[in-house]
Amino acid sequence: MAIDLKAVEQLATDQASLKAAAGLAKPGKWSGAAASRDSALIWGECAGSGANPYRVMADLRDMGSKCTCPSRKFPCKHVLALLWLNAEGIIPFPPDETPEWVTDWLGRRRPGAGAPKPAPASDPDKNLLAARTADPEPVEDEKAAARREAASIKRAEDTERAILDALDALEQWVGDQLRLGLAGFLDDVTARCRRIGARLTDGKAAALAGHLDEVPARLLALPVGDRVRGAAIELARITLLARAYRAAPKDPELRRAVATTESREVLLANPDAPRVTSRWEVLAERVLTRRDGLVSQTTWLLNLGEGPQFAMMRDFFPASAGRRGSVFTPGDQFAGELLFYPGRAPLRALLVQREAAPAGQAPSDWPVAATPLGEMLSRPLVDEPWTTETPVLLPSGRILFDAARTAWWSPDDGEAALPISGEVEGLITGTALTRTAAIWSGGRLEILAARSGWGRIAHG
Repeated sequence: MAIDLKAVEQLATDQASLKAAAGLAKPGKWSGAAASRDSALIWGECAGSGANPYRVMADLRDMGSKCTCPSRKFPCKHVLALLWLNAEGIIPFPPDETPEWVTDWLGRRRPGAGAPKPAPASDPDKNLLAARTADPEPVEDEKAAARREAASIKRAEDTERAILDALDALEQWVGDQLRLGLAGFLDDVTARCRRIGARLTDGKAAALAGHLDEVPARLLALPVGDRVRGAAIELARITLLARAYRAAPKDPELRRAVATTESREVLLANPDAPRVTSRWEVLAERVLTRRDGLVSQTTWLLNLGEGPQFAMMRDFFPASAGRRGSVFTPGDQFAGELLFYPGRAPLRALLVQREAAPAGQAPSDWPVAATPLGEMLSRPLVDEPWTTETPVLLPSGRILFDAARTAWWSPDDGEAALPISGEVEGLITGTALTRTAAIWSGGRLEILAARSGWGRIAHG
């Protein structure tokens, strides 16, 4: 049986567990790694802080697992590391006799199962007799099921209480930053955000912790004169998100922004998740290494047909796993079905099905930017005032430079010009742009790609 790293990532309860597992997925940490002869079970011993190593085991048939460590997380970092070692082939898992401690666990987990047994000799009469006399499937004990249900409810309540406590600490922290002064906050922004981010991670608010982790980079990317304003906006967004979550903790979009994102399996089973089949163009891909040891790989798509104008596909993987290849190339167009996470303005999506464009087919043109520029930029502040990035499709215009060599996107209709973040150079600066796809963030545009009378122009 084979698993991949994606399956391991989806099993992790939070990003902190995944990061910890990355540190343990090293050959020197493990001994006695092996697999059952049918490859259904894997096991190994991981060196810990005590005198004896932790015994770790997993059943690849349903991803059940067990570890002798005292962690309350399930699966713990040792299980994730064991699965990681197997998925990436970092160490061999030679076939071996199943040890007693694995057999005992499997027997308790599946009464009467025990270790996997070799297939009997080919004898039709014996096989038929075995099938007739096989024990019936064990009936689940109602009391045990009730206990599991009660335990599940308690875990959910404990998680919710931890999140709310973490949000209380966050709002107190925001108040402290304002009381002490934003100038001092900017001087020590990285350390301060890291401390409150650790508190949020401990409080099960991992997604919000990741947002805090990105705040220093966003602020330091601004011109010096804009940083105090930018800090005030960031703290206001965080506070709005915390209070919105308190008002509606079951809201899936808010939970996604504060706690964790649904797994692919949960999203596929959600009847409220919008499915959009259309023609898409790959605008750009961004790969960023975060301070928590994870890499964020984001792909932006433009809808060339009906439905949401943009789609964002985002994946996380440990930096220690190395650079991943991408299945997308900026400028490519394809027909495909995307499954969007439900929300007020659906944006993040998963690719369900993809078909390459027929050979010889001319690329489709970009749609016309029908929404007025002012409404395009202000609408997210009403729908989701805590959002940090808004994709926009700008009308015709061009890029100009002021006396300080700051780049601005200037529309042809004479509306207010918009500042551009980062360096802008090359063909895109001297061309009349018929369409421009960009991210509006921090009061500045980050250009993804543009079109002109000559065709598509990539940026960066």
